[in-house]
Amino acid sequence: MTSFPLTRDVPSTRAVFNLAWPLTFKALMLHGIVVIDAWLVSSLGESAVAVLGLSASIAGLLLGLIVAFSNATQIRIAQAFGSGDKVFLKSALLAGLTINVAVILVGLAVLAFAAGPAIDALAHDAWIAEQARGYLSVFAIVILAEAVGQCLTGFFNGCGDTRLPALSYVIAVPINITTSVILIHGHFGLPAFGVQGAAMGSALASLVQVGFLALVLLRTRRDLLQTPGWRNGTFAASLKRHLVFALPIAATFASATVAMNVCGLIYATLPVTQFAAMTIIMPWVQVAGTVGMCWAQATGIMVGQMLGKRVDPEDLETFLADAWRVALLAAALVACFYAAVCLASPWIYADLAPATQATLLSFLPILLVLPFPKGSNAICGNTLRAGGDTVYVMHVFVWSQWLFRVPATAIMVLWLDLPVIWVFSLLLLEELVKFPPFHLRVAKGTWKTGAPDD
Repeated sequence: MTSFPLTRDVPSTRAVFNLAWPLTFKALMLHGIVVIDAWLVSSLGESAVAVLGLSASIAGLLLGLIVAFSNATQIRIAQAFGSGDKVFLKSALLAGLTINVAVILVGLAVLAFAAGPAIDALAHDAWIAEQARGYLSVFAIVILAEAVGQCLTGFFNGCGDTRLPALSYVIAVPINITTSVILIHGHFGLPAFGVQGAAMGSALASLVQVGFLALVLLRTRRDLLQTPGWRNGTFAASLKRHLVFALPIAATFASATVAMNVCGLIYATLPVTQFAAMTIIMPWVQVAGTVGMCWAQATGIMVGQMLGKRVDPEDLETFLADAWRVALLAAALVACFYAAVCLASPWIYADLAPATQATLLSFLPILLVLPFPKGSNAICGNTLRAGGDTVYVMHVFVWSQWLFRVPATAIMVLWLDLPVIWVFSLLLLEELVKFPPFHLRVAKGTWKTGAPDD
């Protein structure tokens, strides 16, 4: 375990902000791609939006696995970077990259066999099923590119350069928007590919982004790739050690992503107007929610550093109280943003049916409350992880998802046929289910005695 001198320093909220804003910016750009695609496709009508929602739910399962393993690699990279061991750093990078690519190749093989029957079972009609197949066939390029790109992003973040991955999205997003507009509607004499045009724009943008990160890596860290030797003696041993480290961390992220996309597949059985409304609002929920989530992630990093320095528990409480106050302010800003989106939906999505626009507006009361318990739970979860209570956090997430949200969604949609507002309310109810176990665990205070492992 790395030792630190005793200190009573309490990081300022500005220090947390400096760590959080690049993470927030990148996350906003990443989720913004989905929002942009939904907005561009909305001009083609509810059926086209349904195609995007169905396809995104299936592809999201694989993208979630990429993000899950990349988050674990990011922690491993940070450990290696802090140690100054180039062999460790190279081993972590190449092992993480190998795992990402292997997981996605297996996932795409499964997708090739299983996606067709799933689409046929969930699509509202033959046209939606056909378009979803075409979208996924192109979007496979995005999935492969992200397998490499997310690992490279984890490498740069772990080395402390959080701005470079954010810059890669600054380059990629304009390409995605411009290309998608041209290919969806067939401008400049090109064919109008419709929904598949959105996938083509995303594929081109992802390839450009990965190319940028790979080029920077080769130009700035070529010596790292040429470093001889492996952390655990052989590459196979290093790969196994990395996988053992990554699996528990990836399980939490993977469970959340799989649960979200399973619910998305269930949403696909809703009437087209209601499913279109859910498809449109969910990316907005994710986009705005990243503000609170990234603040909580940065808070957790600071807590972990303070625990490693053996800071006095009173100073930990002071820092956490300040961070919590800012988290509540962030939640209020997110609620205002949700209100603006819902109230402006008749103008933002003017081409959609009045019933779809009315459904979007009905989500407003839930969205005004959701950011507060969600942001507070995020502070708790990241604080507990920093204190080494990772298994408890995993249990809270996994059981609230698979014993409550997923079965409740299935019951409401598939058996009770309830209005979509009841289904959407499960986002808030899930946070309320997690609220007591998270806050009671933080109040217990055992996390204050924890310290990050090497």
